Amino acid sequence: MIKTDILIIGAGPTGLFAVFEAGLLKLKCHLIDALPQPGGQCSEIYPKKPIYDIPGFPDILAGELVDNLMEQIKPFQPGFTLGERAETIDKLEDGTFVVTTNKGTVHSAPIVAIAGGLGSFEPRKPLLENISEFEDKGVAYIIKDPEIYRDKKVVIAGGGDSALDWSIFLAEVASEVTLVHRRNEFRGALDSVEKVQDLKNAGKINLITPAEIVALKGNERLEKVVIQRAGDNDNEISLAVDNFIPLFGLSPKLGPIADWGLQIEKNAIKVDNTLDYQTNIPGIYAIGDVNTYPGKLKLILCGFHEATLMCQSAYQRIFPDKKYVMKYTTVGGVTGFDGSKKEAPKAVVKAIE
Repeated sequence: MIKTDILIIGAGPTGLFAVFEAGLLKLKCHLIDALPQPGGQCSEIYPKKPIYDIPGFPDILAGELVDNLMEQIKPFQPGFTLGERAETIDKLEDGTFVVTTNKGTVHSAPIVAIAGGLGSFEPRKPLLENISEFEDKGVAYIIKDPEIYRDKKVVIAGGGDSALDWSIFLAEVASEVTLVHRRNEFRGALDSVEKVQDLKNAGKINLITPAEIVALKGNERLEKVVIQRAGDNDNEISLAVDNFIPLFGLSPKLGPIADWGLQIEKNAIKVDNTLDYQTNIPGIYAIGDVNTYPGKLKLILCGFHEATLMCQSAYQRIFPDKKYVMKYTTVGGVTGFDGSKKEAPKAVVKAIE
């Protein structure tokens, strides 16, 4: 049996940052993830996708962010159970939780933090009759390596952040980028919408709205997409392409977690955001995209904030008789569990009693 202070289910950015915050409190963490490597979607789905809203980084690749987080938590020596899914949870008489994976690995901890992102997921596919025939033959639902599209003619469909961000990124990689969306309005960040419009005006992106992809054509691989403008059934555009990338988001599923007795709302776990992001079961928290509460924003930086408050609450649950004096890390740097220390620069810093 693997024993730890905080058992984190999900090794994406939020789960990894929770290790750092817990380490500052001298709490040991162990992470479970169904993927074979840490990083969640950032590693598995879009490691080369730029992220623009991480404080201190004008932009950073998703995979690079994961690398930085792994380096940041190294002094605290977290444990990992990778390639296994958290299957069942039991609460013992002493208040600790026992979590068993689908491969039978047993974990024990007084605190469980669910940081499973969107849970298990699969891409939402457009309803095109023959799309499966062109999968891996010009059609892809996830961009892992943008270099695949170097000097290619690419059509992206979608109106969210992923469609906008990848259109912006590939404008400097592909020979031709066309973005198709069924509405004139986009759901993504306003700054990204403005960048796409600027690239359109500069002739670096073809923007076709409102319109939809209605057919795919090709022999052994994709050769053309057929685009139909909204309200104009008699006017179709046949566009020669090398690659078609529909980015309509992911269809999330909580998996076994949905059967743990937690309060679920719209496929997310309800938490108390007035204090510490605890669920309806004391000792079980949910942080990051997996949770929901009034005003919830599914942003990585929000997950970092939630992880910080969760760890403070977890410390008080584990050590109810201790009074923790919180200090900024600039007071004395970061000391790892192995005694290694990253010294902080000299500074005048307040401690919060």
